[in-house]
Amino acid sequence: MYRVTILFGVLLGITGIVGFYQTGAKHMTALIPAFIGIPLFVCGIIAAKEAMRMMAMHIAILIGLIGFIGAAATLFKADQEMAAIISKAITSVLCATFVGLCVRSFIQARKSREAAEAAEPEPTE
Repeated sequence: MYRVTILFGVLLGITGIVGFYQTGAKHMTALIPAFIGIPLFVCGIIAAKEAMRMMAMHIAILIGLIGFIGAAATLFKADQEMAAIISKAITSVLCATFVGLCVRSFIQARKSREAAEAAEPEPTE
């Protein structure tokens, strides 16, 4: 899952940079998707180490959830440029997809952990 986190971090970074230049490179808020993507990318790099994976992925899903809520909440504001609407929509979809993939991965990890615990023999006294 850490590779997926890195990928989504890169995609959000690209979304932010493209959105920034599509709005004439004058609105710094167009870089918000990149500001979401950079910590996701970092979390993915940290999660590559097995010992840090759980913590880094929980932080990453929190960042993704905040990114989705922030982008979706401002998506339907009045008087926005079309480039801003498209950038917010892409950010919302990317963040929602990332959160969904993380939740699915967490459920699978929990099931496999429980199956491994059930397969272990009980210690005898």
